[in-house]
Amino acid sequence: MKTRKTTPVSFGMKYYRRNLPAAAAAQLMSFTATVADLLLPLLLEMFIDYVVCANTGDGSGIFSFILNDARYPVHSFPLFRHLALFYFGLLFIRIVLIYGKNVVNQNLGLRLETDLRLATYRKLMQLDSETISGFNTGELIQTINSDTIMYKDMFCRMIPNIVDSLFAMCISIIVLAKISPWLLVLPVLLTPVFVYELNKFKQTARQNYQTIRANDSRMNLTVQENIEAVRLVRSFTNEAVEEKKFDDANMSLKNAHLAQIRLSAKFDAVFSCIKQAAYIGTIAVSAVLVINGSFKVGYLVACTNYVMKIVNYVTQINSTFFQMQQQMVSGVKMMNFMNTPSKVPDTGTDKDVRPVQIGFPHIEFVNATLSIGGKTVLNNINLDVPYGRKIGITGSTGSGKSMLLESLVRNYELTSGTILLDGKDIRAYPLRTLRSVYSYVFQESFLFSNTVTSNIRYADDTTTALDDSTLNREISRIERGQIVSAAKHAQAHNFIMGLQQEYDTIVGERGIGLSGGQKQRLSIARALMKNSPVLVFDDSTSALDVETERKLLADIKQYYPEKTLFISAHRISSVKDCDEIIYMKDGAIAERGTFDELMKQGGHFASVYAVQEAQQKSVPDYNLSAAAAGGR
Repeated sequence: MKTRKTTPVSFGMKYYRRNLPAAAAAQLMSFTATVADLLLPLLLEMFIDYVVCANTGDGSGIFSFILNDARYPVHSFPLFRHLALFYFGLLFIRIVLIYGKNVVNQNLGLRLETDLRLATYRKLMQLDSETISGFNTGELIQTINSDTIMYKDMFCRMIPNIVDSLFAMCISIIVLAKISPWLLVLPVLLTPVFVYELNKFKQTARQNYQTIRANDSRMNLTVQENIEAVRLVRSFTNEAVEEKKFDDANMSLKNAHLAQIRLSAKFDAVFSCIKQAAYIGTIAVSAVLVINGSFKVGYLVACTNYVMKIVNYVTQINSTFFQMQQQMVSGVKMMNFMNTPSKVPDTGTDKDVRPVQIGFPHIEFVNATLSIGGKTVLNNINLDVPYGRKIGITGSTGSGKSMLLESLVRNYELTSGTILLDGKDIRAYPLRTLRSVYSYVFQESFLFSNTVTSNIRYADDTTTALDDSTLNREISRIERGQIVSAAKHAQAHNFIMGLQQEYDTIVGERGIGLSGGQKQRLSIARALMKNSPVLVFDDSTSALDVETERKLLADIKQYYPEKTLFISAHRISSVKDCDEIIYMKDGAIAERGTFDELMKQGGHFASVYAVQEAQQKSVPDYNLSAAAAGGR
């Protein structure tokens, strides 16, 4: 069976479906307002024919009951007053209903915008690291923010406008056909011209909007990179280079918008000419019919009004389709993003397994192999880690240490082989359950722009969603001692107490700057607060001095002796006391054993350790020499 192709409209309708009852009510208000608007030319015709020109009423038409009432004779003030009352009454009804329709549609649009933004953000959270790396940051920001704003206009403004115009056109054609079918000739003849011109402009408009969007993404990326790298730019005195890069992106965006402005001006000029031709032609045809006595002067005004309405509605439909190209571009981008499959799908089937049931995990790598972009980064890894075992991982840069640890939480999916958790393939566990087993500290420490307390308590579901003021109230019922204890074990307490507001100090982008070592210690404190059975330190002590690192690891060994520990490091002193050390090279385990066993082997591990020890010993000697020189 042939699968139906998803379009940007059908894609958005999945999220707009819950708004359909309210949208239908808004559309009903709009239809009623349109009928009220289309009755106005008939009242205008009666003003001209029966109030101004004093023609004799023929008793036909929707408002004939007024003429048939003896209280309102032709060419009289009572008739004028009564028609005026109807005219302004219909005008008032139209204004009120249009106002109500616009309010409802805008509210529905905002609801759709919120739903789309939430859906795209959830999708972002579901995607794995490798898939996300396929998008640049500017593109992701554009998709989650700007595209949702643009795309909701299609449902709250564009599509209702098209439906309104089609409905009004049908009513106008019916009314005009009853008055004089000859007046439909011009709209019928001009419709193919409208369609041809629309198709020609529509294709160019879509290309222009694609260019605008691409330049918007490039601008977002340029700004974001310069905000993040401001210190690097200044340290290399490359402000002029970055300013030139920004200027190029800015000019490209400007030129893309100018191209669309020129196209829009041309579009308006062409369709204005067609509308004027329709207007002049209608007056000419109506004048001939009046001269021939086919109908009264008032009908000339009314028919001209209806023909212009038909032409205006056709123009409005064309203009809406023209503008919709921008929404279609945003819709396609969002649809493609939402349809992007994760390379690490949540394939967990044991939904009943809860994190608490994996309290003493036994981890086992069985022929674990991982290839990324055709390059093998993990090669046939076999490693048995009973609960409570301390595993040290070392090796040169690019040897696969981080990939080995990230594969534990399925940030990357193995190409072949398996990782077993309590004898079961980790792919059998829901991702949330699997990742709850690990307290992970990454190489790059990231702190949220919030208080120190909030950053350390990040793993607690009851506090992560709270703002600062609420968190400060809530923290009183949470053992603050746990936070302080985790900070002390991470060797962070002393420097935190030296901050201006101690644990309530705002850190991150909007706060004070912290050193790399301070950020690492806060990240480790956050992992200790999570209190998962397995601690994973991915080169997360690299910015610490040797003494601080020694104290930190000693505290973890003393206060968390039962936990499994994976620690990856370049410094061999970091892994020296582990139960088993593996030395990795080219994605494979080149050497393994305890520290003493590896030193006896005299291989890569022993060579690296000898070099590091020599470098470490040379530092104090240099400092003593410098001090002696200073004394002299």
